[in-house]
Amino acid sequence: MVENVVSLNTQAIELASSGQYREAIACLQRAISIEKYNHLLWYNLGITYRDAGNLEAAKSALVHAHEINDEDDEIIETLALVCFNQGCKEEALAFCLEGLSNNSENSHLWNTLGVLYFNENDFPMACEAFENAVTINPYYYDALFNLRDTYEELGNKAGYQMCVEQMKNIQLGENDFKNEGGNA
Repeated sequence: MVENVVSLNTQAIELASSGQYREAIACLQRAISIEKYNHLLWYNLGITYRDAGNLEAAKSALVHAHEINDEDDEIIETLALVCFNQGCKEEALAFCLEGLSNNSENSHLWNTLGVLYFNENDFPMACEAFENAVTINPYYYDALFNLRDTYEELGNKAGYQMCVEQMKNIQLGENDFKNEGGNA
């Protein structure tokens, strides 16, 4: 049986989803040995290392994925978050800004940027980033949650209440969907 990249990648994802990270990493490394310029394989390797708790190896794989495809929003956002979790805040900020310069309509990158600013206690900049995320996607619960907390830090009671109401509406909508037989 001839190994192919698609089956190795699929097998790796299945293994990783069941917590078998070492085996998943081995599958991805084998796939990369066949197709070394496939950014998705490098990205999946980075995600698997991250989930296994090896942030250094995760960053290395993600940087490699980014070198192959420097416009993929998911790679950039994941790199920013891995850098942030490593304590490399300036590098995380640089990746967020790079991603937003490529795609200013990415609500997830705006939210991640807001998280970076919030953790630096730069609440006005965090507020602006979270507001951008919510403007792009008014149903982005995590961004609303973060914006609510930022408004609280800034003493913006009206903004805080607006976020609370929007979050309730989202939760009610999810419950309506579930009650109608949906899989929310």
